[in-house]
Amino acid sequence: MHSQRKISRQLNKGESLHALRRDLHYAQQGTITRPHLEQQTEQAWRLTLLTNSVVAWTTEYYSRAVLELRPQGREVSDEILSHISPGHSDNINFFGVINVDVEAELAKLDTSGWRPLRLAQLRELGLTP
Repeated sequence: MHSQRKISRQLNKGESLHALRRDLHYAQQGTITRPHLEQQTEQAWRLTLLTNSVVAWTTEYYSRAVLELRPQGREVSDEILSHISPGHSDNINFFGVINVDVEAELAKLDTSGWRPLRLAQLRELGLTP
């Protein structure tokens, strides 16, 4: 039974990555639109690069959150972290136009160039007091 749960979790992580790729690819309505094989290959590689970028970004911020929470005395077990997949798209706005005040956003960065964690969302999840 334990191995079935483990396999199911891994399948869910894989499905999460497939869903992310579908969401990122939606702008082309899920189709490869280029007529020539070389262009199709380039389109597929761009999707792979974009997917990997989202996963790397999400992983880095998960890591930063854990590194911030643990010194505050919050228990974030490695066992729980092993079940989390960075392959999701909840934090991505795929539609519409986003107006960004670049100077204001740059002013929010810490001395290492990172955006601060969103403590209000952590509170909603019960991860901070």
